[in-house]
Amino acid sequence: MTSILRSPQALQLTLALIKPDAVAHPLILEAVHQQILSNKFLIVRTRELQWKPEDCRRFYREHEGEKCIALKRQRQEDLCEFQASLVYILRRFFYQRLVEFMTSGPIRAYILAHKDAIQLWRTLMGPTRVFRARHIAPDSIRGSLGLTDTRNTTHGSDSVVSASREIAAFFPDFSEQRWYEEEEPQLRCGPVHYSPEEGIHCAVETGGPKPA
Repeated sequence: MTSILRSPQALQLTLALIKPDAVAHPLILEAVHQQILSNKFLIVRTRELQWKPEDCRRFYREHEGEKCIALKRQRQEDLCEFQASLVYILRRFFYQRLVEFMTSGPIRAYILAHKDAIQLWRTLMGPTRVFRARHIAPDSIRGSLGLTDTRNTTHGSDSVVSASREIAAFFPDFSEQRWYEEEEPQLRCGPVHYSPEEGIHCAVETGGPKPA
């Protein structure tokens, strides 16, 4: 992947997904949207879509591929063959259930910008496991709105590399390099306006994002 040139002060981008369980309920969807705004994220792009099963499988296959490397190391270090097989079966079951759920209804995707976008969004979401979120982060999105470990309301990128890959998957016409060159300095330095009609933030001078 080509490295993106950016200044040390540049805003960071992350992908945020609102899952079908939240999009299906307008009040929950609006509550999550307001959380984004109240935590000073800049909404760079947003769209709603019905995820195709093949696109969803590809997305999570790459996501799972990164985790399998860690699992393989763990297997070599402290898992017996039976334990390793059991972990693999459980992960496959969760993967299939996740794909079925994520393609069951519309989802909303955001590109969010903030000086610490990835960590801030993950903190706002709370732990992946809803039971744990309710106990250690009850005011988080998952702690207050999540139903199960699959129906946990939101998804967020876990690293800069993942953010770039995931943004490209959901916004194929978005050029991250061009955004950092043309839009990021204006959004960072302000003033910035939020357009409820378009659902994004834009620099007052430009009136909106340039084509990617």
